[in-house]
Amino acid sequence: MYAIVEIAGQQFKVAKDQKVYVHRLPESEGSSVTFDKVMLIEDNGNVTVGAPAIEGAGVTAKILGHLKGDKVIVFKKKRRKGYKKKNGHRQYLSEIQIESIATSGTKATKKAEPAKKAEAKKAAPKKSTSKKGDDLKKIEGIGPKIAETLADAGIATFAELAKSEPAKISEIIANVRGNHVTDTWPKQAELAAEGKWDELKEWQDKLDGGVAK
Repeated sequence: MYAIVEIAGQQFKVAKDQKVYVHRLPESEGSSVTFDKVMLIEDNGNVTVGAPAIEGAGVTAKILGHLKGDKVIVFKKKRRKGYKKKNGHRQYLSEIQIESIATSGTKATKKAEPAKKAEAKKAAPKKSTSKKGDDLKKIEGIGPKIAETLADAGIATFAELAKSEPAKISEIIANVRGNHVTDTWPKQAELAAEGKWDELKEWQDKLDGGVAK
């Protein structure tokens, strides 16, 4: 028996007791999580396909640990232009083990999640349009999409960003396309919150995408 399930924005083919590496999950190590976006289930030759998900189906897994993936190097160069840029990225991951695949019995979970998402969508505009919000795009490495995603997660000011851990920021923007190195963002935000724009500008001139050139 196996299933095709969506976990943290990616689809996986999983079976009982299988171990899988997925994008970092917010739950703590040792906890159990249930994923209800099951697209397909195969059980002794019987195949059930969802449209797009199978109503009531769910995959339960246990989080074995949180870790970082292998470093990926992105190097760009333009001939005869004197342009070189080298970035490194390590994706934050979670290792999970599949405990069970259920074809029914998770309807309550499916009903509860849309309600939470609806509340989050209603609350998000208030945070992003608040007069207390800062222009997070002034932080080197943050673009409009990332700034919007952070605001939706409750990080709308330089002070709030300065208090955030780089690992937590990476979790929040995990679904934003591109390689994002968040290590310097809290420190940049701290300088911006204190109004030290000259010091921030001098430091940003030495950065490229949030990392040193």
